[in-house]
Amino acid sequence: MYNRLLTLDMIEPTDSNMAKGFGELSNVRGIIKYSISPFEQRAFAGAISKGLPNLFRRFRSKFFIVAPPFMIAYYIYDQTEKAHARMMRKNPADFANDV
Repeated sequence: MYNRLLTLDMIEPTDSNMAKGFGELSNVRGIIKYSISPFEQRAFAGAISKGLPNLFRRFRSKFFIVAPPFMIAYYIYDQTEKAHARMMRKNPADFANDV
């Protein structure tokens, strides 16, 4: 028995193994696909009656978890920027005795 791996140069390009053009794809059998028509769907069903209260509930539940680290980080950033601006100025007391 002689086994040999098929490589791309050994396969002869024929119509049966070449891809077809756009819109002429092969038929797929054995797969059932169910869907609803886009005209029968309600895209925003319950968006206002259920969505907005849920949004506010989630915001309230996570605010005190997320906000304090951001407030601390902003405070550190603000104080660092103020200290940097203060250190970059010349101190007039250092030059009081200059003529």
